[in-house]
Amino acid sequence: MWKECVLLLVITHISTGIDPHSSQYFSSIREKVKEIFYHAYNGYLDNAYPYDELRPLTCDGVNTWGSFSLTLVDALDTLAILGNYTEFRRVANLLVDTLDFNQNINASVFETNIRVVGGLLSAHLLAPKAGMEVDPEWPCKGPLLTLAVDLAKKILPAFDTQTGMPYGTINLKYGVDPKETPETCTAGVGTFLVEFAALSRLTGDQSFENIALRAVHALNASKSALGMIGNHINVVTGKWTALDAGVGAGVDSYYEYLVKGAIMLNKPELMDIFKEFLKPIEQHIKQGDWYMWVNMNTGHTTMPVHQSLDAFWPGLQTLYGDVEKGYKTLLNYYSVWYRYGGTPEFFSIPHNAPIQKREGYPLRPELIESTLYMYRATKDPALLEFGEALLYSINATARTECGFATVKDVRDHTLDNRMESFFLAETIKYIYLLFDPENELLQTGKGASIRKMPNGRKCLFGAGGYIFNTEAHPIDVSALHCCDTMRREQERSKTLQLFEEFDPKRVFEMNRQARDSNRKPQTYHEAEDPTLLNNATDQNVRLGCEPLPYHMKMSRYGQLFVND
Repeated sequence: MWKECVLLLVITHISTGIDPHSSQYFSSIREKVKEIFYHAYNGYLDNAYPYDELRPLTCDGVNTWGSFSLTLVDALDTLAILGNYTEFRRVANLLVDTLDFNQNINASVFETNIRVVGGLLSAHLLAPKAGMEVDPEWPCKGPLLTLAVDLAKKILPAFDTQTGMPYGTINLKYGVDPKETPETCTAGVGTFLVEFAALSRLTGDQSFENIALRAVHALNASKSALGMIGNHINVVTGKWTALDAGVGAGVDSYYEYLVKGAIMLNKPELMDIFKEFLKPIEQHIKQGDWYMWVNMNTGHTTMPVHQSLDAFWPGLQTLYGDVEKGYKTLLNYYSVWYRYGGTPEFFSIPHNAPIQKREGYPLRPELIESTLYMYRATKDPALLEFGEALLYSINATARTECGFATVKDVRDHTLDNRMESFFLAETIKYIYLLFDPENELLQTGKGASIRKMPNGRKCLFGAGGYIFNTEAHPIDVSALHCCDTMRREQERSKTLQLFEEFDPKRVFEMNRQARDSNRKPQTYHEAEDPTLLNNATDQNVRLGCEPLPYHMKMSRYGQLFVND
């Protein structure tokens, strides 16, 4: 009865509220979102920092994913999006001064990447908007970027397997434990491309992107005869250890990063891979407007279950243009949320009820994430009503003295003593952006700026096209393009300069001198600096290329020859 009263109050608030088409309406909801955010954020600072997370029932802290002050890192870009630049600068400087990744800590490779590496990258890219003084070579350099690179390097040894797929856990100081289990979930293998490619494009170290792509392709190469992938895989042998195929927990963000990677990196081959997976998903996994779990080899249903993590899928569908199907599925997911005022982790579709021991609701973001994407695609005001209802439902059912708590059981709204960092990083952020349709992150061209780089090149930043990683950390694609393009231009310039300074007549003259002397000749390739060849007077140099017939002399290696 209490649950029904809460939902009735939420609905009454919506029906008697301000005109939902007015700017006053959007502003009033944003102010409520801020109030909820700061209640949780200040509760963390006052009671839990420097631990990873707040325990909202006992008002103390606990380390969960690696002793990173995780909530602070995860919430940093949310501060910027809410417009609190003063606190953003304070926290960014604090993290630069205090974060130390050289610790004897076992950390999740997946969570460390999406939450910490992703959070640091996003904060680095938002720093100028927040009024931080940045490196002259920003966005290609900067202290937050350095932290992200340092941490990414700490988890790279996890990828040192025959398959290229990473172990799930790594010790930040000592590497992978020899006794570490080789079994990792699919998402834990294929959810690195957005962050690692961003690192490569910003820094020029291509190894990050290459490693992430290798893992992506390794999973694709392991699909079944039906074209599906399972839930867990042995990263040493490449053999599947859990054969359930679906779009939810353990698999979800692999598909997400194929689509987002294709867009961010302009790699249509990644979208092609996704579309090949989409065929068996539509044929076997999608049943009606639900997405079930099936055996990857036979296509037979193994779990007729809706998982709360499935709810990201309609939002992903808007990115590849399948809006109508996505909206129908989203309505199904709404129906589960509406019944309980929160989505249980597992919901049995045949029994129309939460599954035992999976009835919790940790204030996950996936449903509101898809609501934001769907609203951007359709502008349907009904989606705003849902977003408002979700916001007030969280406030009514999960609020504690010092924060917001996981709902332990959606049937009676008992609470658990945990506030996941993604509540501030994702859930709050997506609700805020839903009611801030003119936000620079969502508008092409709004907030764009031109920055002159030290080499004289002008780069455009903040022009739209932000890609959100799976932890809702926005990545400015234009910043990646700037650094990557500059670096490529510099490499081309060096190559052209080398050709301009190359004097083939002088090289052949030195070759003749070498033949006429008894000293051991030095090959051109052994010269420490090719530019010294023009100034050399007593170098014994000869071309190291094999002799060729005359008619082939211009056809290999770009060689130049002069007449003897």
